[in-house]
Amino acid sequence: MRNPIIRPAEAADADAIWAIIDPVVRAGDTYALAPDIAREDALAYWHAPGNRVFLAEIGGEVLGTYVLRANARGHGDHVANCAYMTARAAQGRGIASAMCRDSLDRARAHGFRAMQFNFVVATNTRAIALWQHFGFEIVGTLPGAFRHPEHGFVDAHVMYRWLDG
Repeated sequence: MRNPIIRPAEAADADAIWAIIDPVVRAGDTYALAPDIAREDALAYWHAPGNRVFLAEIGGEVLGTYVLRANARGHGDHVANCAYMTARAAQGRGIASAMCRDSLDRARAHGFRAMQFNFVVATNTRAIALWQHFGFEIVGTLPGAFRHPEHGFVDAHVMYRWLDG
């Protein structure tokens, strides 16, 4: 498989971003967003003020998207936060790895000193393993914080890592 090209999203990418967000959110198993969220609301969430939105594509086909932002304001704005979504058909093809690697590089370039994921659903074991591969540690667990459509109330993790150099 070829490595994806990762680039900043443009206004013309809204349909491609929605095509990724829609099935991920509708599944209801990884994001704490309403499964019936409207397209406009989902895109507004993804493109919220302060968010930098990126796309991963191969041969012009958008296979993933991620958001890079400050995790907090003021005295916490040195810690980055990201959210990643991969097209269901592209899972297992290294898209999330490429986006994570890219986001770590971009976070460093923007002066962030660490990165934190605030709400990683404990049943999302593929994501947890991937983030741990990239040096993230589970630093906290929120018991029963996520209402999973199949497993009921499950834990969510806070994951964190320093950005060296």
